[in-house]
Amino acid sequence: EIKRFRGSKYVQSKIGDTYRQAKDFLEEGRKVLFTGTPCQISGLKSYLGKDYDNLFCMDNICHGVPSPEVWKKYVDFREKKSGSTTQRIAFRLKNEGWKRYSILFLFKNNTEYRENFRKDLFMRAFLKNACLRPSCYDCNFKTINRESDITLADFWGIQRISPNMDDDKGTSLIFINSDKGQSMFEKIKDKIQYEEVDIHQAVSYNSAAIKSVEYNPKRDSFFEELDKLDFDDLVNKYCTDKLSIRIKRKIKAIVRIVLEKLGLLNFAKSILRK
Repeated sequence: EIKRFRGSKYVQSKIGDTYRQAKDFLEEGRKVLFTGTPCQISGLKSYLGKDYDNLFCMDNICHGVPSPEVWKKYVDFREKKSGSTTQRIAFRLKNEGWKRYSILFLFKNNTEYRENFRKDLFMRAFLKNACLRPSCYDCNFKTINRESDITLADFWGIQRISPNMDDDKGTSLIFINSDKGQSMFEKIKDKIQYEEVDIHQAVSYNSAAIKSVEYNPKRDSFFEELDKLDFDDLVNKYCTDKLSIRIKRKIKAIVRIVLEKLGLLNFAKSILRK
């Protein structure tokens, strides 16, 4: 069932009783690979209170953790729009390539929603830092010196650092943080294509590795109206770049002037009405 873990998930995971389960397995002598955000790995280490030779930890470079309530509201919004419940969700569909990935909802009535991440409502709120947990704006775990054995992430900027490793299908960035992590890597390195790069150069394109997200001053208002506005109205109100709106208006005005001078304005309007 390991394939069910595959794929990015921009939602808060449920730790549940996994710390206790991990401890029970470790005490039984079983090998445990625990994956999570940097703060979850730190939480596990704190809970265990000691090192285990049979524990392997892997974290990721985390932008921030979005509110489960916001995610629930978004899924409800999409299902209402489609008139059906959700069958499958994919956060990183690569139909437009790795850098312009899409969000996909498949519904049980055989319809689908698919949109570029820059236009998807939930991803706009996520990337504008309007719906993250309060702790994510002052994260103590964003650092190169990590508690995990291995860190995995997207290698943003790979096209500049090592163009030969960029196929627009996704290149991973790997930090090896411990002797255990090095041992894990040594066992698989002959099965993968890899290249060693300077870690400081790598994180220069992925500041989320070492820097907390900036607090969005509209966050409180966003949550105050979460239950009052339709999801699309909420995001458009609090997660739209005003500069972009002004630029679009200027472009429209320029296009209108050009069409008027060419005598094509009425023709263009008739085409748009069709």
